[in-house]
Amino acid sequence: MCATCGCGINETGSHSHGHDHPHDHAAEGRLISIERDILAKNAGFAAGNRRLFTERGVFALNLVSSPGSGKTTLLAQTVQTLREEFPVAVIGGDQQTARDAERIQAAGAPAVQINTGKGCHLDAHGVGHALEQLPIPEGGVLFIENVGNLVCPADFDLGEADKVVVLSVTEGEDKPLKYANIFSAARLMLLNKTDLLPYVDFEVERCLEYARRVNPDIQILQLSARTGDGMVAWLDWVRQGQQAVLAQQISRLEAELTSARARLAVSGR
Repeated sequence: MCATCGCGINETGSHSHGHDHPHDHAAEGRLISIERDILAKNAGFAAGNRRLFTERGVFALNLVSSPGSGKTTLLAQTVQTLREEFPVAVIGGDQQTARDAERIQAAGAPAVQINTGKGCHLDAHGVGHALEQLPIPEGGVLFIENVGNLVCPADFDLGEADKVVVLSVTEGEDKPLKYANIFSAARLMLLNKTDLLPYVDFEVERCLEYARRVNPDIQILQLSARTGDGMVAWLDWVRQGQQAVLAQQISRLEAELTSARARLAVSGR
């Protein structure tokens, strides 16, 4: 289990909540130091991933959610549409099996599965290795489907442009308050499975208010990946991000070309 997931593991590896004994402050200090080291190393790998994405003009998205939110169905529907417009690829994270990657491949996009075993999130190092097995979607979009978990993925930068948090109406409207870190870190919230609203006890406006309470800048879209309702707005959001990254790449290449021409002019005098 990772050092940042809040599970309170002591030095022997057991899980203890008893308080009839003194706290081992030295052990707590070591855990904090380990956590800092883990996050610092991850940040270094994430920076490398981000440089690669910038150089190749890749719009990378980190999709996070609880298990069963509908991420894979959403991605399958998304890549079926967007693959005709620009390159798309998917990295999927799960503790076991390659079922999600197989579903994405069946939808027509290259996909690689990362099995984390007991791990509760993807990290930047693992994503970097997965990229070695994928055709880099230059000028397109890389979707990273994180392990189903609303806790640990909040702390681990994968090199993505944005985090997208997917919440289904079957989970309860108070999730943004209970798991505030991930909603605070996300640029976009997708409220999925809206086709089930007539059958569940879920107050949409309260959920949206909670999300904006923890992140006033969060963008929110409501949709049903199963029926297709609301998917156009999501697809347009992805297209806009892809176009923005592509425009940045073009500007950077033009600046490099201008600089090269200037150096050539100086050397030719």
